[in-house]
Amino acid sequence: MTLKLCVLASGSSGNCTFIGTDRTRILIDAGLSARKTAERLAQIGERIEDINAICVSHEHGDHITGIRVLQKNHGIPVYANAGTFEGIGSDIKGARFTTGAPFSIGDFAIHPFPVPHDANDPVGFVFSAGSRTVGIATDIGMVTNALRERLRKCCAVVIEANHDETLLHEADRPWSLKQRIRGNQGHLSNRAAAALMAEIAGEGLQHLFLAHLSADCNSPHHARTTFETLLAAAGHTHVNVRLTGAECVSEQLILEG
Repeated sequence: MTLKLCVLASGSSGNCTFIGTDRTRILIDAGLSARKTAERLAQIGERIEDINAICVSHEHGDHITGIRVLQKNHGIPVYANAGTFEGIGSDIKGARFTTGAPFSIGDFAIHPFPVPHDANDPVGFVFSAGSRTVGIATDIGMVTNALRERLRKCCAVVIEANHDETLLHEADRPWSLKQRIRGNQGHLSNRAAAALMAEIAGEGLQHLFLAHLSADCNSPHHARTTFETLLAAAGHTHVNVRLTGAECVSEQLILEG
């Protein structure tokens, strides 16, 4: 079975990730407009008409902007937990999952797990198809045991690398916002996320996508350097670190088996 993964957009202006097999195609979050979502899918050879579901991590606007138009125009069902549906609005139709309880969509077994973030009931996801397992967790205030355990056996992970601690400290932002970002329900720094991956990475982890980079409190260089340095220090030089961004799709990852 072939599995395809691509981050269509990641950042405070919009988040959307594609994961698919030959038979099942899913979006994780829909933070782009419907038009931009279709355009970026086309860039990786996919069609919006073929999307089977949207799995939503939480109700913040940069994760749900396109949901209503995508559902109205294309009838795509939304999968979310009760807290997220409450935050999105009752007009959105779909299926409710329970955080911590696995469910399936086509070829995928999906395990939603809790993450700390300032939303109603935010989750990360682990997607399994055939022998491949992919973890996606992009808005996280702090590292938890659930996060460690769910990502430990993944061969590919999309992980938040929101800010460089020094750049955040120096940024021209209100102190209250900086405190929110640093807080236990805010966003992970490069160092915190890299330390997590260095701790749990084994031979099975081959691909790491750095997501939700802040435009003014981070840079691709800071993020990549921090991850590669900590992974190398832990002996994980085999992990391929990839960047994502708001303005363009990431590299595509094609996994066989």
